[in-house]
This record gives sequence, C-alpha cells and structure tokens, in this order.
Amino acid sequence: MFKALIFDCDGVLVDTERDAHRVGFNLAFKQFGIDAEWSVDLYARLLLTAGGKERMTVYFDEFGWPEDQVAKFGGKQELIAALHKEKTKLTSEIVADLPVRPGILRIIDEAMAAGVRLGVCTTSNPKFIDAVLDLFGAERKAAFEFVHAGDVVAKKKPAPDIYLLALETLGLPASECMVVEDSRNGLLAATGAGIPTLITTSTYTAEEDFSEAVKVVPELGDDPVLITIDDLNALNAAAKSAA
Repeated sequence: MFKALIFDCDGVLVDTERDAHRVGFNLAFKQFGIDAEWSVDLYARLLLTAGGKERMTVYFDEFGWPEDQVAKFGGKQELIAALHKEKTKLTSEIVADLPVRPGILRIIDEAMAAGVRLGVCTTSNPKFIDAVLDLFGAERKAAFEFVHAGDVVAKKKPAPDIYLLALETLGLPASECMVVEDSRNGLLAATGAGIPTLITTSTYTAEEDFSEAVKVVPELGDDPVLITIDDLNALNAAAKSAA
C-alpha cells in the first residue's frame, strides 16, 4: 500500500471555484466600491493564474487599477492584500453551504482504515481550507497531518514547490505518495515533484490536458464508486513499474 494521499482543495474536495471563490471576489469588489464583476467565463480565464492575489493582480493589470482605492490603501499590493482578506472571510462563510464532492468522504475513510496518511496542498488561504475541512467532521479533519496553503511557498502551482514541501513534511519519497488534483496547473506541480497524480475533473477543468496523470475521472464517486483506495494503490504500483 502506498503511504500518503495528498489532496488539492478547490475543485477536488469541494467544487468551490465558480460558486464560492468567484462570488467572494465579486462581493469583495462591491464592498470596496470597485467596478468589477467576474463572470463565469472570465473567471475560467483568470483561473489560468494560480492564487487569488495573483489572479486579481493579473485582472487589474489588464483592465485597469482602481486608482482611488490604490491611493487609499497606499499601493497596489496593499489593496490586493486587503481585498483578499475580505474575500477570504466571505468565501469561508459561503463554503459552509456547499456540498463535498462525491467520493471524498468515502476515500478519506478508506485511507484512514488502511493507515494511509493524509494532507492538503492548495493555493487557497489557510482560513478558507480550514472551513472546507470542517465539512468533513471532526474525526476526519483531525486525520489530516498537514495543510500547506496560501503563501507557504514562494512559487505557487504549476511550480512543484508545495508538493516538494509535502514530501519533506511526510519524510517519504514521491513514489510512496499519491495526489488528487483537478487542474493542469496542479497536475504539473505534483508530477514536477515526481508524485503519481489522479485527476478528478471539475467545472472549469474538464477540457484541460491531463496527459501526465495516471488516470482521469469525473469524480471519485459514491454511487457508483469510480475510484477506491485499492484502485489508487494499483495506480501507484503501475507508476512505480513504469518509472
């Protein structure tokens, strides 16, 4: 049996991008008096940039900065930090009403029963991922050994830094781990660290290139079950043989 299972958050644990993060950004803009509204289609393009603060910077660089708010907060990055703090608070409230993706609670239970260690690697803010893990219940949440989130590394996905940090935290070689991701940026980050990666596609990622993944499925599944912990173990073993 492989020894550790590492999850991305957004689009993997909960399909948060469209109905939580995007909504939170728009609410934050409104509260700050900024004339910006991220549509579903626009947000799909903005998601090519990993990280909320980085995403806002890319948007304002293209469409223009709200100079009055930049002046009020003393600079562009100061405004971005304030917006992101407010957006995190808003989305942490929204996520409480969103469903966990099919199969997630089941696979966590299977991993716990098999003695497989658990962790999360995400570009999301730590407070937000804490709210997501609350959806799992106290026992499952406590089973996660680590949550590497937000700005814990200098280079975000698709750079492999956050998964390299996970390997260091676990004290395990990449071949003894598995990752579940939903985006090409996440896939490149995980495989860049040498970790075999399963893709569960989400709202915004179904058409992306996942050729480096060990398998691509629409979800882990509950009814029907698409992927079990034994399936992940078989995929890990196949990846070792192919290496």
